[in-house]
Amino acid sequence: MNIKQFLLYFLPLLMVATSCREDELVVPTEYEIIGDETRDSDIRGFYLVNEGNMGSNKCTLDFYDYYTGLYSRNFYAEKNPNVIKELGDVGNDIGIYGSKLYVVVNCSHKVEVLDAHTGIRCGQVDIPNCRYVRFHRGKAYVSSYVGPVLIDPQAPKGAVYEVDTLSLAVTRKVAVGYQPEEMEIVDDYMYVANSGGYRAPNYDNTVSVIQMVDFKQVQQIPVGINLHRLKKDRYNKLWVTSRGDYESRPSRLYVMQKKPGYNQMVVTDTIPVACSNMAFYGDKMYYYATEWNNYTASNTITYGIIDVRTKEVISHNFITDGTENEITIPYGIAVHPVTGDIFVTDAKNYVSSGTLYCFSPNGRKKWSVRTGDIPAHITFLRK
Repeated sequence: MNIKQFLLYFLPLLMVATSCREDELVVPTEYEIIGDETRDSDIRGFYLVNEGNMGSNKCTLDFYDYYTGLYSRNFYAEKNPNVIKELGDVGNDIGIYGSKLYVVVNCSHKVEVLDAHTGIRCGQVDIPNCRYVRFHRGKAYVSSYVGPVLIDPQAPKGAVYEVDTLSLAVTRKVAVGYQPEEMEIVDDYMYVANSGGYRAPNYDNTVSVIQMVDFKQVQQIPVGINLHRLKKDRYNKLWVTSRGDYESRPSRLYVMQKKPGYNQMVVTDTIPVACSNMAFYGDKMYYYATEWNNYTASNTITYGIIDVRTKEVISHNFITDGTENEITIPYGIAVHPVTGDIFVTDAKNYVSSGTLYCFSPNGRKKWSVRTGDIPAHITFLRK
């Protein structure tokens, strides 16, 4: 019996026998052989956080190891048997900085911090209604709705919290727009997409600009209503998504960049496509859209590729073998930074196990694997 077979069949049984959280049984990690091995790569593997349905306390963490070809499903409990509620309720983002892995757990109002190579818990940072995390010069920055998890026309403005990555202490906080989502940092300025989602139909429509030195909001740039994703490409242009109002105002994609004579970004282009999420590889931006419409009570799902230099749509489907017909609800996307393999997660019915798909750069399915509930966010671990 080889090492992979041993891990697959006997390690889960061993963990059931030896691990305990007082009188609560620790759910053992499940292992699955994928076999897509690249032992000489700079990328050791990747983490996938499964959100879990709100209120179910079912946020879980998976890991794929390129050195062994093993996919590990729900390994947090096994690695941390004394943590009572495990990861918590709704994993909303994930990122690696230095030797630490950060998992933003929205409805548990915390950021879980783990050792990126072992998965063992280092501590947590308490941040109310936290959303997304980015890193800059030894600090982690976490966007927060601040108020309770509640649709409320009087919901307060959100904030961005600064966290020291050594002490895990909150060091600074700055108010931004309503219900802030993703962030990026370019030239010592942070740009924050404000959604105003709790205040519907009176959505926010701005991107907040924070001067990093003083950590003060210095500007709010009107872009589009109900903003969500905000990511930078290799040329430091910002790509910002608007979810629209789910009725008469459709989802749109905006481009922000600096113009001569301007210190800050300005909106330079509106791309007439719906976009729910995106990932970059070289000069290509891969995106998908799951656009809900209240009138039809249905989603319109699309996939595509945009050339970030020309800002033109160069493909209306990056999946070329028909596998998109197997995907119920695309919910996450990532691109392997070395190979260019494309990953798409499928949330299916939101209450049961999802699926992770891996596609080659030419859009053909390489493999798929069962995940936890609502697979959503991926970060790559370097060796």
